[in-house]
Amino acid sequence: MQLYSYFRSSASYRVRIALALKGLPYEYMPVHLLKNEQLQPSYADMNPARLVPLLKDGDHALTQSLAIIEYLEETHPQPPLLPGDAASRARIRALALDIACEIHPLNNLRVLRYLVQDMGLSDEHKNRWYKHWVESGLEVVERQLAGQAATGRFCHGDAPTLADVVLVPQIFNAQRMDCPLDHVPTVMRVFGECMTLPAFSGTQPSACPDAS
Repeated sequence: MQLYSYFRSSASYRVRIALALKGLPYEYMPVHLLKNEQLQPSYADMNPARLVPLLKDGDHALTQSLAIIEYLEETHPQPPLLPGDAASRARIRALALDIACEIHPLNNLRVLRYLVQDMGLSDEHKNRWYKHWVESGLEVVERQLAGQAATGRFCHGDAPTLADVVLVPQIFNAQRMDCPLDHVPTVMRVFGECMTLPAFSGTQPSACPDAS
């Protein structure tokens, strides 16, 4: 397998974590988003969306991080990232989507670029936009986790799931942007538990071959 990734991309980080949790080897293929390498024809031909990540597995070129992770779950089911019964899997997916759909798109690099380059926002106002959506979005995740019987060492139970795979990269980005996180203690407890595992700590942005 080949993973086309950018070290600071939280969506790419999700897939790196999933691959590591499942013990799957892959070749790391860097795509530098700030240098617009994702717009080059050679990459755009593989991924019409011109985004990362992209996972090539044999003849398959897979895009969108959650779809890639679901593919890995179906083709390599152990250890499971979507365990339990239907209700448990729905809760795990909902937590992941609270981040992947409600927070991440609003602080994506191309959105932040548009705010500055096309809308004329200052860096101060861009950062204010970023922090508002991250902080309010993580408050939702906190309410979903805090005091819930299904929440264990991790977002759901005592083994990492898809929810943790999506949560950790978002916290990394929030910390990089100096977002206050004291208001989400359960989220940060789970984040700390995740970072004790090599699958999370060993695939973080600073550990990537293209980190700079």
